[in-house]
Parts: sequence; structure tokens; C-alpha cells
Amino acid sequence: MATKPAKDDLKAHFEAAAAAAKKTKKKPDNATLLKLYSYYKQATEGDVKGARPGGFDFVGGAKYDAWAKLSGTSADEAMTNYVKQVDKLNRD
Repeated sequence: MATKPAKDDLKAHFEAAAAAAKKTKKKPDNATLLKLYSYYKQATEGDVKGARPGGFDFVGGAKYDAWAKLSGTSADEAMTNYVKQVDKLNRD
């Protein structure tokens, strides 16, 4: 009997959490939204790329900064943290 590799299991949990994140009971605060965004981007795209948005793009700058803090974090670790954050949201 072959068992599913843990990586496939993590990916399935991550995809389920991404769907669940859109259906939380209450809207998360901005700090939580930034965490979710940065974990998702790190998990799906890796380290931040490109220049930081400037000028009056405050939201873009905040997103960039949150994602940049995760540089060097593995995709698996980012997925795990994303799933934990969504689980916490759905418990509250």
C-alpha cells in the first residue's frame, strides 16, 4: 500500500485553506490580511521580486514589505503557516 507523500497532503491543506480564507465568519484585520497575503505569495511564488511600490501606493508598499520579510522561507513552511493562520481565523 502506497501512502500519499506529505507534500501532496500539505498542498491539499493549503488549497483548502485558500478557499476557506475567502469564507471567514468575520473580515480579518489588516495585519492578519497582510500575513495571509505574504504567506500565500511566498508559498506560491517564492521570494519577493521586483521593486517596492513607491509614491502613494501605501497598500502595495505594505504588501511588498510583508512578503519581503519572508525571504528565504521555504514554500512548505509558508504553506504550513498560511494553513495555521486560516485555521485560527475560522476558530475565532
